[in-house]
Amino acid sequence: MQNEYSKEKLTIKCLAKEDRPREKFLSAGKKALTDAELLAILLGSGSRDENALVLSQRILHSVGHDLNNLGKCSMKDLTRFKGIGATKATLIAAALELGRRRQTAALPEKLQVRSSQDAFQYLFPLLSDLPHEEFWVLLLNRANLVIGKERISAGGISGTVVDPKLVFRRAIEYSACSVVLSHNHPSGNLQPSQADLELTKKLQQAGDALEVLVLDHLIVSEKGYLSFADEGLI
Repeated sequence: MQNEYSKEKLTIKCLAKEDRPREKFLSAGKKALTDAELLAILLGSGSRDENALVLSQRILHSVGHDLNNLGKCSMKDLTRFKGIGATKATLIAAALELGRRRQTAALPEKLQVRSSQDAFQYLFPLLSDLPHEEFWVLLLNRANLVIGKERISAGGISGTVVDPKLVFRRAIEYSACSVVLSHNHPSGNLQPSQADLELTKKLQQAGDALEVLVLDHLIVSEKGYLSFADEGLI
């Protein structure tokens, strides 16, 4: 018995009409389609050896059927699949980026941060599926409403450089009373490094001098988050 991602030379047109992704989308609606079927619609066609649906199944299998992992794939990662050129790889990346932006757009403009969970819900769409580290800051007013968000820096897989002057310049520009610091760990490991601890202390001291309270520092991954405040580290 063949597994679901084995090669299949039959074209999409050889499938029963109700099983063809595009026709199924039109007749049953988008929610009735699997991830592979939606991806097959984006691809439009496969290769000489396999149709778009089987190619989509194989791509998803390579990332553990995890769309967050697919979102981390580079153009080089995608184009290594036979049947995926630059155009199709761009379509996949663009569709996933639109999904990420939709999550961000759904956030309320002025979320009140009453807990680390509130901050995490705001930050997760920004940081969860990045293949590199980024450092962001949420800027809050006196009522702990988010009045701004800023990416301070972007780095490599294992770190990014943060200039305290940039963090607090943004805070002063927004007349923020407090800030929530955040960065992601692409590895999924939520434990803070010694460098994370030292940076947090440095930023906390700078905030105290400028009368801008550092409320928390969140390490975010697709698996969840760690709050320095909840852990007694700040």
